[in-house]
Amino acid sequence: MKVSVIGLGAMGSHIAANLLDAGYDLTVWNRTAASTDGLVEAGAARAESARDAFGCDVVLTTLFDDAAIRTVLLDGEALAGAAEGTIHVCMSTISTELVDDLIEVHRSRGIRYVAAPMFGRADMAAAAKLNMAMAGAPEDVEPAEPVLSALGQIWLIGKDPRLGHLSKIAGNFMIGCAIETMAESTALIESRGGDPAPFISMLSETLFASPVYKSYGAAIASGESPGAPSGLKLPQKDVGLTLKEGRTTGLSLPLAELLQDRLQTAENESLMDEDWSIALAKLAKGPHQR
Repeated sequence: MKVSVIGLGAMGSHIAANLLDAGYDLTVWNRTAASTDGLVEAGAARAESARDAFGCDVVLTTLFDDAAIRTVLLDGEALAGAAEGTIHVCMSTISTELVDDLIEVHRSRGIRYVAAPMFGRADMAAAAKLNMAMAGAPEDVEPAEPVLSALGQIWLIGKDPRLGHLSKIAGNFMIGCAIETMAESTALIESRGGDPAPFISMLSETLFASPVYKSYGAAIASGESPGAPSGLKLPQKDVGLTLKEGRTTGLSLPLAELLQDRLQTAENESLMDEDWSIALAKLAKGPHQR
């Protein structure tokens, strides 16, 4: 089985490396060609274009957002390189509006579309410990499962690819709410001179024993980013997608609106380059404690 990865950012580069380690015949493509050099040296083939990368049996795309996918896949000629029956696995966090367009175009070209957006930071991608919300027709999902199994754990969400992408949007929203809750709670502890570390340790080991509370809670308590700071651009995109989906379906999402406002305030206060856990924690403390 020939596999390709399109998009070699912080996540895609690790995904490609893990597929090489798993023994796949791998082709890689990135808009910045130099990003492929290390992988080519390790044994991957370099596609000259995204269209060439779609000449493989299974194509994984890890592009950043709606705009990047529209530019590379819909506005360009990438999909013209796919043979009928090619499986395209989209691992990005994107709007269901775009998914509708992708499904229609894929169907017209005989390309099989599978959603598998990923939960996890770059360190989890490197360790092949991603969690992927996979959704698609069973006959499309089954051939792609062994490929994704080399990257972490697969969670089958349903037969409609929209549900896979919507699950990622909703999951990111939950993470953001958890971070804001911990930021405000630790600010309460610190307002009376308390050390937030034992408080976070107690809660993340008992009532809130989960990776999100443990990793982001420890970051908030220590003031140190949980890995390389990702900046606010990504969470702003994700919360924007949450609100967009709410408007589309007529839902009121007041917590999402609050989170969007907090992220905008963080940007206004020159915290744009901080990890969102650190930025929201600094906001919660107030300017006199930063």
